[in-house]
Amino acid sequence: MEVCIDSVESALNAERGGAIRVELCSNLMEGGTTPSLGRPRGGDFLYSDDEFYVMKEDIRILKEGGADGIVFGILSRIIKAITTFDMLKDPFTSLEILIQLGFDRILTSGQDSSALEGLPTISHLVEKAKERIIIVPGGGITERNLERILRGSGAKEFHCSARTSFPSLMSYKNTNTSMGASLRPPEFVNKVSTYEKVKNFVFVA
Repeated sequence: MEVCIDSVESALNAERGGAIRVELCSNLMEGGTTPSLGRPRGGDFLYSDDEFYVMKEDIRILKEGGADGIVFGILSRIIKAITTFDMLKDPFTSLEILIQLGFDRILTSGQDSSALEGLPTISHLVEKAKERIIIVPGGGITERNLERILRGSGAKEFHCSARTSFPSLMSYKNTNTSMGASLRPPEFVNKVSTYEKVKNFVFVA
């Protein structure tokens, strides 16, 4: 189980619950941007030369720091590149290219709104991968649908946040202003990956 986390508390709870890997993020609301490392911003995956330079420097620092792997995505303007998998026109051709390039895993929702909706595509990807690369379902995975997704796809790994909402402990809450943009999560609600949820996911898997 891989848990996408954006706080120390979520990381500790993921470990306590039995997750074998975490993806460290800084902004899950915008698709899980890495904290200044790997993915420099939310939005599309068409990066400027400056952004690409920053990404390469970030990856170099991660490698020097002993990171086991890198999660990233980048596309050309005409979408000929072969990462950021769910945005690609031909996932099966791209699968073969990624295998040839030596990638270890593909994180995918089956090119649909959730892993459950994209289950047929995920299943075909697992079948065509023939264990040459690991297909990791992710997107909208819950304790209720995990078993169906794993059984239906044949995948051996999965990706989720395992989060629960908790009210803020602030004694004074100024609801007239916000630190975020116009589309923002509630200011006084914290979402955290919980020990209980991670443990439940591990049990189901």
